[in-house]
Amino acid sequence: MKKVLITGGTGFIGRHCIPLLVARDYEVHALSSRTSGVEERNVHWHRADLFEKGQVFDVLARVKPTHLIHTAWCVTPGSYQNSPANIEWVKASLDLVQAFARQGGRRLVITGSCAEYDWRFGYCSESLTPIVPRDLYGTAKHSLQLMVSAYSANVGLSAAWARIFFLYGPHEHPKRIVPSVVRSLLSGSPARCSEGDQIRDYLYVGDVADALVTLLDSKIQGPLNIGSGSPVSIKEIAYTIGHKLKRSDLIELGALPLSPDDPPLVVANTSRLKEALGWEPTYGLNRGIDLTIEWWRDNMFRSSSAVVKETTEFESVKMEGRSSKGKER
Repeated sequence: MKKVLITGGTGFIGRHCIPLLVARDYEVHALSSRTSGVEERNVHWHRADLFEKGQVFDVLARVKPTHLIHTAWCVTPGSYQNSPANIEWVKASLDLVQAFARQGGRRLVITGSCAEYDWRFGYCSESLTPIVPRDLYGTAKHSLQLMVSAYSANVGLSAAWARIFFLYGPHEHPKRIVPSVVRSLLSGSPARCSEGDQIRDYLYVGDVADALVTLLDSKIQGPLNIGSGSPVSIKEIAYTIGHKLKRSDLIELGALPLSPDDPPLVVANTSRLKEALGWEPTYGLNRGIDLTIEWWRDNMFRSSSAVVKETTEFESVKMEGRSSKGKER
């Protein structure tokens, strides 16, 4: 039987991968630093701190997984981009991969980021676009990719690197662009945004999870963009939400300044995703926004501290257009 260990099982992406792994007949083992909070039958939960090498080794020695999906990486909005913790995450991730290999692991997928690319090129291709990260986060991710690639080749691991672009959906951190606009309009408050002309590549988190699980089941190795391939402006996203909630009047474009180095265009070339992996999105923007609004209707009035803890635990959320004050709108 295929036996998978997934890190960040309670995070934004990880929690959406778990039911898909169960559906594909994996024996699923999920790793988290706290109690799960994710209800799913036939899932074995393991509580461990990835920064504690001994705890990680003990879990892997007990489970002996054949497959690994590593989504864990702490990315609190406004602070993660240049946090020294990124260096610690590289170390912890390398320890995890080495322990996985030593216990007989065969196939792994690690979540990278579009932040690895040189955003001045706008249209990002795995084989053509230069790798010039803008910050420590992107640098750490790319450094890890290089080391994992070289190590995997030496020990005979099959390793894929998923460069995820912009994503949204249930359980996202409330300060990010989609939930912040949704929450503002649901509460009848102004949604203060930048001019919103930035073009990005957004993909619903359920599709991101499906692409990761499909990638795990494949033989593809090396970097692979995970995105929609469809450009959309921040303005269009905001007004899509406004139209659905009938509160477009509350959207205030230009209320927040835009950083002068914020790129006008960041979109994924998804040719390899479609042709080599044979994968395409299931959720369009309209359906994805509907599901996101529905989730926030049910959850935004819970304790704000509970929602933030739930949505930041070892997530793998990617960068968005930011104002010069670090607010993501």
